[in-house]
Amino acid sequence: MPLRLQMTMASNSSKRIYADYASTTPMRPEVVAAMEPWYANAYNASSLHAEGRRARAAIDDARHTIAQGIGARDGEIVFTSGGSESDNLALFGIARACRTRGKHIVASAIEHHAVLHALDVLRDDGYRITLVPVDRNGVVDEEAFAAALGPETILASVMLANNELGTIQPIARLAALARANGTFFHTDAIQAPGRMPLDVRALGVDVVSLAAHKFCGPKGTGALYVRTGTPLAATIVGGGQEAARRAGTENVAGIVGMAHALALATAEEAAESARLRALRDSFAARLAEAVPQALFVGTGAARLPHIASVAFPGTTSDAFVMGLDLAGVAASAGSACAAGAAEPSHVGRAVGLAPAALVGLVRFSFGRATTSEEIARLVDIVTSVARAQQRFTADEIA
Repeated sequence: MPLRLQMTMASNSSKRIYADYASTTPMRPEVVAAMEPWYANAYNASSLHAEGRRARAAIDDARHTIAQGIGARDGEIVFTSGGSESDNLALFGIARACRTRGKHIVASAIEHHAVLHALDVLRDDGYRITLVPVDRNGVVDEEAFAAALGPETILASVMLANNELGTIQPIARLAALARANGTFFHTDAIQAPGRMPLDVRALGVDVVSLAAHKFCGPKGTGALYVRTGTPLAATIVGGGQEAARRAGTENVAGIVGMAHALALATAEEAAESARLRALRDSFAARLAEAVPQALFVGTGAARLPHIASVAFPGTTSDAFVMGLDLAGVAASAGSACAAGAAEPSHVGRAVGLAPAALVGLVRFSFGRATTSEEIARLVDIVTSVARAQQRFTADEIA
């Protein structure tokens, strides 16, 4: 049967399959309901009148909920506009606050672009940047990390779980190495809530980035955990909001929604993680049997339960994702944040994928609405697209 006809049948026979939860998640109805009163009554929380005080109380309650959810103190939570700003504030804020102590920063080679591009800016400003390599599963080389630290290293940044592979890093050990060197440690934990436990004290980190839309909260809202005593220069200045660490009138509705979403995700984490892991493993096993040429990346290390990163040699990521889309499936070419980029995934390159596999890397990620019936349909659709597009054999991608 021609691929076009198969795609049409897949699109028309049933509803679309969303397999891009690592990119963003649909908001839960409970979160929308919690936010709704604050859309029409989103008064300025900096105002002293009764309306302002009500808004301030809502933010304080949300701050307390988020702090409790990650093992922090209320005053250690700074609200931002999302994950990218949280990453930027962590790097720029600490780098500029500590510039007289040193100008060396260490990070992993597979950080999110919000970190890597911030490091590019800091490099232009005279900071020395060291990117630590990872193994074939995307795990940071601890010996290389330790060797990279020096007397002028003021900051290290390693993400808790990678957004393309799902690989979980040994953050507690890395943070301990940084602490012994007198180096502040930041982790981008944006993919973690609801998929793995997150306790900032247990991790021993100084700064942690979060984004509400990754755990069924609103887009445009994020938070940065800043451990008490950690120097942080504001990158957005103006008013004295967020204890003068981030100026701007707070997004009351978004902050309330983020807190509600995190509380739900944290309460359901254990059960939902087990369910997602079973679905992902079923998807991987069925697809491996149907498409022997498919190369599953990052499977040899601890990883998040909802991400499957698969290379399809003989095609390109963009072509494969477009084929899936026409067949009724939403997935990503590696990181959705890099969609449309001319370069292949920097994560795939860092783990040493062969060229034929690197250009065909596709990320599938699952969430609350994913069912076993969808997984079965997804395997059939992916198999059809792969058979139509692939030209290489397994030997050519080793």
